[in-house]
Amino acid sequence: MNQPANDPLKGYRGQARAALERFRVRVWSEVRLTNDAGSVFEGVILPRSETFDDLHVVIKMRNGYNTGVHVDRIRAIQELGYKEAVYKIPEREFPFNAGLPKVTLLGTGGTIASRLDYRTGAVIPAFTPGELYGAVPELADICNLTTRKLFGVFSENMSKDQYIPLAQAIGDEIAAGADGIVIGHGTDTMGHTAAILSFMVQHSPVPIVLVGSQRSSDRPSSDAALNLIHAVRAAAYGDIAEVMICMFGPTSDRYGLLHRGTRCRKMHSSYRSTFRTIGDIPLCMVSRSRFDYLTRDYLPRDKTRKVRIDAVYDDRVTILYYYPGMKPDLVDALVEKGYKGIVIAGTGLGHVNKPLYPALKRAIQQGVHVVMAVQTLWGFAQMYVYDTGRDLLDIGIVPLDNMLPETALMKLCWVLGHTQEHAEVMRLMRTPVSHEITEREPHNGYVILQGGLPETEEFITSHWK
Repeated sequence: MNQPANDPLKGYRGQARAALERFRVRVWSEVRLTNDAGSVFEGVILPRSETFDDLHVVIKMRNGYNTGVHVDRIRAIQELGYKEAVYKIPEREFPFNAGLPKVTLLGTGGTIASRLDYRTGAVIPAFTPGELYGAVPELADICNLTTRKLFGVFSENMSKDQYIPLAQAIGDEIAAGADGIVIGHGTDTMGHTAAILSFMVQHSPVPIVLVGSQRSSDRPSSDAALNLIHAVRAAAYGDIAEVMICMFGPTSDRYGLLHRGTRCRKMHSSYRSTFRTIGDIPLCMVSRSRFDYLTRDYLPRDKTRKVRIDAVYDDRVTILYYYPGMKPDLVDALVEKGYKGIVIAGTGLGHVNKPLYPALKRAIQQGVHVVMAVQTLWGFAQMYVYDTGRDLLDIGIVPLDNMLPETALMKLCWVLGHTQEHAEVMRLMRTPVSHEITEREPHNGYVILQGGLPETEEFITSHWK
């Protein structure tokens, strides 16, 4: 049953509604709630979606987090005040300064371009990227910012329909004289988008920087503003004219890191320092005041260079993440459904079990292009070492050295957008475009600290902020 728009208990029904009525509080009441364990929760009662359960009262705590308390555990609710929230990111016209570089911000959605939906307590995409200036006025000291909202989607909904126009929009902005491009993007699939843009946008004269945030702007621990400042600085003044990801470096806010688009992966679901360069080192440390380049092996900024936009994509490709006991009917089903490319994330040096061999051979004979990456992420597919790998080579599976599985997926989609001729597909997959395959892994390209060890604990004690 639909509730009236002026209902003081917006979205609440059943037992939760009865609890609010019993304690004479409403949505937007500032309350002190005590549960059966004596724990005290202070904050504002949020509206609920009518599709949610009727067993929880939801409070936006003063620390910025939403907490749901089961009605059976509520012992007391005291109203401390009342103030209906009206959440709107301010939108302001961006000032022009003739002495500053020109940066274009392309909006796709995601947490960095978001606002809170108090009806559900969820974060939803912002309506215009221009609202970001109202939230982060420091941007006016860095550049002349132009904003274009291309899409308003969460990153899990990015696909061919977004990748192609995004690459074309980058080309348009470069042609219009932009000194750098920033792309606001959700973090979940930011690595995928950075990889495909590394193939679709080649020989860029200016930096192309993807940026997002792990925590939304309404939370005290949000990384949105600082990530955006770092990304805009990198686009405006940085020397690296490649597709990059810019996010927190350490867990603190001391600096951000610029990661190469083909070698970066999200490695934690909620840490602000979630992005890691895999099999290499980051390109650069960036702060509010300086750039510290960690390597000189990059394409430098050069406004005379002509960008090449090669925006093609065939989405009939998938990753087959191997696990022990995998059945061959999975491979047969992919062929039957019309898939043209399979990236296997194999174990160890690039292995799968023997029962898959006949199905993989049939797939290749029917024109499916099958390549091998390793699910260890670090290291190389070296299929010539053991009999298993050599058998797979004989079947026709091609190893991709140290290309990340997700990067391999994106590249195979891009390659198949050009050709279906098998030898040419494999030649293109094996030919590096943007460091997706490297000759070797540097000695400091694989650093994973194991917690609990004395040397790790000593490091954490002295460096953790």
